[in-house]
Amino acid sequence: MTASDIVQLPPPTPRDQMHRPLHDLRISVMDRCNFRCPYCMPRETFHEHYQFLKPTERLSFEEIARLSKLFVKLGARKLRLTGGEPLLRPNLPELIAELCAIENVQDVALTTNGMLLEKHATELKASGLNRITVSLDSLNEEVFAQLSGGFKGRDQVLNGIRAAVEVGLTPIKINAVVQRGVNDHTVIDMVEHFRHSGIIVRFIEYMDVGNRNHWQLDKVVPSKELLARIHDRWPLHAVPGNYHGEVAERYVFDDSAGEIGFISSVSQAFCGTCTRARLSSEGVFYTCLFATQGLDLKVPLRNGASDDDLLEMIRNTWLQRTDRYSELRKNDQEHPVRKIEMYYIGG
Repeated sequence: MTASDIVQLPPPTPRDQMHRPLHDLRISVMDRCNFRCPYCMPRETFHEHYQFLKPTERLSFEEIARLSKLFVKLGARKLRLTGGEPLLRPNLPELIAELCAIENVQDVALTTNGMLLEKHATELKASGLNRITVSLDSLNEEVFAQLSGGFKGRDQVLNGIRAAVEVGLTPIKINAVVQRGVNDHTVIDMVEHFRHSGIIVRFIEYMDVGNRNHWQLDKVVPSKELLARIHDRWPLHAVPGNYHGEVAERYVFDDSAGEIGFISSVSQAFCGTCTRARLSSEGVFYTCLFATQGLDLKVPLRNGASDDDLLEMIRNTWLQRTDRYSELRKNDQEHPVRKIEMYYIGG
């Protein structure tokens, strides 16, 4: 038998210390954003003089594609581009096309605040993007402005959603972070607006991501409470998840008007089924949304590390993963750890 006769088998999918496989990769392509949402990038911190990454400090498209291929070799099948606001990254469709061409990638998606979506929807679809998620916390113009850090633009976001529907970036999901006394009174209006549209609204419990959003437990509206409010208006029934590890609990209206979802990281932690890895815009690999530290892949990549070297670094980091922050938070409300900010690694 010669060396050419040996079949090169793909490396086995690593499982972490809780036996969770690596299945999803979230890639932050941009640390900047055109909003200043108080729970993510509060204006008092991220002011006009704040020093974001320089373009050369961010991973290039070539570097992102190279690292993505390695994560796919280890089992990642779903890639999602995040930010900051990913549509601020010039020529983003070029990267999307590269990612869509990677063998064994089953899904490439994008999370955006929607402000630039109308402008880019056609080219995003043409690049091969499968679908989008739009972060939209309220349709009330005053609340929208409050939660975007003083910016207007609700109508631009809605126009962007319509443009995405027209070009076929579907199914579209709306992510709404709900805070008691801030936007919870606008939930029913949000549901009513998107019923019968084919757009899926998902309500997310307000989380203590990062260190700057002044999170308090009494600001959290448990998903069960929201579900009861909506069910009183339009009866719903639960349906199974689309795949193992799906974070949203799915509900369908009894009158066939569509679907909504609930992401309950605070009241019903789902750490035990989390299969997500995260790659920051400057090339740091994180194994949890609530991470306190990560693995720098950019430095070895730019210093000439081989794919095998990088693959082993990624594999070993995942094998050692023990993250279950939300489960621990549920049992102990005092967690004074310094966590990575959400704008830096995406939601």
